[in-house]
Amino acid sequence: MKKTLSKHRILILGASGYIGNALYKELGPYFKTFGTYRTPKKIFESNKQFFHYNVEEDDVYEILEATKPTIVISAIRGDFNAQTIAHQHIAEFALEYGTKVIFLSSANVFDAYSKYPSYELDKTLSHSIYGHFKIKIENMLLRLPKKQVAVLRLPMVFGQQCPRIQEMKLFISENESVEIFPNLIMNVTLDKKVTQQIHYIINREKFGIFHLGSTDLVHHDEFVKQIIETISPKKVLLKQVYTTNDDRYLAVLPKFNKLPKHLEITSDKVLEELTK
Repeated sequence: MKKTLSKHRILILGASGYIGNALYKELGPYFKTFGTYRTPKKIFESNKQFFHYNVEEDDVYEILEATKPTIVISAIRGDFNAQTIAHQHIAEFALEYGTKVIFLSSANVFDAYSKYPSYELDKTLSHSIYGHFKIKIENMLLRLPKKQVAVLRLPMVFGQQCPRIQEMKLFISENESVEIFPNLIMNVTLDKKVTQQIHYIINREKFGIFHLGSTDLVHHDEFVKQIIETISPKKVLLKQVYTTNDDRYLAVLPKFNKLPKHLEITSDKVLEELTK
């Protein structure tokens, strides 16, 4: 007999990170929402909803027991082996309590396939350590009862304060070159859109695999050049990186688990938001 928990208590693992914090701000007003932080900061230490958690040193089960979440959102970073053990514990807790797990995965689970974009039901295959790790966690969680899992595969996520933009601004200010990948075809998304999409998935009790990228594709070099035009008036050094002679796709497009039109996004909308 499963133990039951009260209606929606949400635990965001990695709530002090970029996407995790955006999620905390989106969901906090609507649900009893808890979060974890790794690096001590006054803003988190004084918030009674936040728990200090170092994936390499602490046992996630203690936080799960303390917060008793009905939904766990994993947006955590850190050592891959430590994360694997943490997700095993999350899966065990989910089985015991009927908790739902929302896992933020990546387009990199398909980085071994370069000839075409990827859809939700395509077989995952990666040549990168990061992609391989994400596949491992996906497969572990997808063994849970199907209504208890949502795997969200994200492309490059942008926003006005996102680490990628901050890094670009730093390079530009120090007269260093910004890397562009001329042969890379990808899709993109916006931090605000991702948090709205996750809010919808929670409200409508959706489950399965979701591809949360823009509905259109862009070339990495062209997209980054457009961003640079909006953030810097001066001429910027660009370093072209060719990983292959042919066009290479790293894009996650939705086909089966589509969200409503108002939750879709295009690359133009992402750029529009960055110029505000």
